Amino acid sequence: MSTRRRTATIPTRPAGSTPAEETLYEEELARGLLAGDQHALTGIYRRWGSLVHTLAARSLGDPHEAEDVTQQVFLGAWRGRHGFRPERGPLGAWLVGITRRKIADALSARTRRLALADAVGDATGPASGEGTGPDDVLDRVLLVDALSRLPARQRQVLCLAFYDDLTQAQIAERTGLPLGTVKSHTRRGLYRLRGALEQGRADNLAA
Repeated sequence: MSTRRRTATIPTRPAGSTPAEETLYEEELARGLLAGDQHALTGIYRRWGSLVHTLAARSLGDPHEAEDVTQQVFLGAWRGRHGFRPERGPLGAWLVGITRRKIADALSARTRRLALADAVGDATGPASGEGTGPDDVLDRVLLVDALSRLPARQRQVLCLAFYDDLTQAQIAERTGLPLGTVKSHTRRGLYRLRGALEQGRADNLAA
């Protein structure tokens, strides 16, 4: 006895639909998502992609960041689909919640990059190519040395943030550390890094 494998199709949103029909359509998308149907994910993107992008663009003021956040939202929805509970609210509200968290992550990453740039900006030298003198080379050496002297976890978190440009949430996911711990390591690492750089420069001037 043979069986045929059913081919999944993208749910079709009815044109000029009534509120009741719209609700049924969204419930169908939700069931497809929970079942792991990638076609349903395509329908979900078509249904809410514009809303997610608009929310991100308004909050971030940067179209490129908004596009990144939009992709992260739907990727996060797919990966975390088993966390969706229809009895707690509609799919659209769940997606908006993910969007807000991803926007917060993006804003946090922006703040983190500014803090890192402030901490090591003098050590990295100007981007125009002028940073090739002895003092600039020394600052770069001090930066590498200061990083190497940080506790392993702080060094790992700062390197992932600065060199791999990961958000704190992404660092937590990659390292398995709680998000609060990542934030603590970032804050303490920056404090130690700034202090080590200042001490290194002071020692050099005194030599």
